[in-house]
Amino acid sequence: MVDVDGVLVDGRPEDGRHWGTSIEEDLGFTSGTLHEQFFAPYWEDIVLGRAGLTEHLTAALQKIAPRVSPDGLVSYWFEKDSRLVAPLLEELSLVRSTGIRVYLATNQEHLRAAYLMEKLGLAQHVDGIFYSARLGAKKPDMEFFAKVQAAVGLPGEEILLIDDSRQNIETALKAGWQALHWTKHSSPDIVRSLCT
Repeated sequence: MVDVDGVLVDGRPEDGRHWGTSIEEDLGFTSGTLHEQFFAPYWEDIVLGRAGLTEHLTAALQKIAPRVSPDGLVSYWFEKDSRLVAPLLEELSLVRSTGIRVYLATNQEHLRAAYLMEKLGLAQHVDGIFYSARLGAKKPDMEFFAKVQAAVGLPGEEILLIDDSRQNIETALKAGWQALHWTKHSSPDIVRSLCT
């Protein structure tokens, strides 16, 4: 089980910085304003699949940047948050070649989950994706881990989570999973050693 943001996808393709780094120059509003008008009030419901991204984004953009379309912002966001960590992808391919299944386990809403699998091409590198909006539960809630484990039908000790969040790692361990805390200094080859 591999987390996406901060593990397999690491910021802007050009430099690895946060996707909103140049948003003010590019689109005319700050990431702080977007957080205040969109992420803070609506993201929890969106990432849990209780509300759609576009509906709330449309309302927020009407207030902060009426000339920016929701589709335009979504394209900008997803494209700017899409630098793949190639060495880890290669390592995961080697793990899969031994017959071990590899899944994404991530907090995402529906549109970005589809973008990750289809446009970024992660579908060809993994066996599937478990994401919060589809499950109706998000990490680090125990319900997320329980639903994923039920879906794969494996005992916890046979599941390894690779994640950059200590909270997620702690919950995985409480759920009886194995866990690897991923940092910018983690070496991809540790993944294979843990899986063999």
